[in-house]
Amino acid sequence: MAGGGSSDAEAELLRGFKTLAVARPDPAAAVYEVRLNRLAQRNALSPDAFAEIPRAMSLLDRLPAARAVVLSASGPHFCAGIELGGPGSPLAGRWADPAAAAEGLRRVILDLQAAFTAVELCRKPVIAAVHGACLGAGVELVAACDIRYCSKDATFVLKEVDMAIVADLGALQRLPRIVGYGNAADLALTGRRITALEAKEMGLVSRVFDSKQELDEDRQRYTKISEKSALTVMGTKAVLLRSRDITVEQGLEHVATWNAGMLKSNDLMEAIKAFVEKRKPVFSKL
Repeated sequence: MAGGGSSDAEAELLRGFKTLAVARPDPAAAVYEVRLNRLAQRNALSPDAFAEIPRAMSLLDRLPAARAVVLSASGPHFCAGIELGGPGSPLAGRWADPAAAAEGLRRVILDLQAAFTAVELCRKPVIAAVHGACLGAGVELVAACDIRYCSKDATFVLKEVDMAIVADLGALQRLPRIVGYGNAADLALTGRRITALEAKEMGLVSRVFDSKQELDEDRQRYTKISEKSALTVMGTKAVLLRSRDITVEQGLEHVATWNAGMLKSNDLMEAIKAFVEKRKPVFSKL
């Protein structure tokens, strides 16, 4: 998490981005939207995008007004994958020494991986809203999100195998935990395109909307998250992620320790009081 306070984060967000558009669509809701915004390139992920995604996530992590984040895209397609041919491409480096070339490329790949891991590390829930084509690194980006929705025109494909590349930005690590080993292997080894319906059937997305407009307008789900205790929502995300990578026994031990330190909160008292008084709770701002 980057240094500085919430006012610094808000000021930096207002300065804007080259490849993203970050906004709060509804001032009454604590939900921010991070939109891939390179229409002419079908939102292909450039070096600037890989630098700006973690920056945006870090800023929203620090911003109390942001309690949930929606990751979406401008134009007819969500993401055309990584931009390989432009300036700064990970394949553009030149080294005389093969060993130096290998180490240089390894460092580049680790940096690109860190950009997507920043989505997981953001303490606020990140919800992917996918429409149109979602290719290669775009699939790896949404796999790092906590929840995934799409419109019925959405398609997903891991094209790396067709480009003689082993997918290296998280698909082979995150997708088996989301859709199961067999489905992940099917997608990664065949490079076949799947529809929104098949993505829903295998668990890649939680819900399919009839259109992009409906996907964009159904903000009630995001608002529901943002209205809950921020402390509890962030704790739930942290425990879910930790439990994913350890045994059930270790996960139970972890959440017991977490709640031993966090359960006696003002938000819990407020939730109980609001329930008794039959009103909406007013939770603390972090």
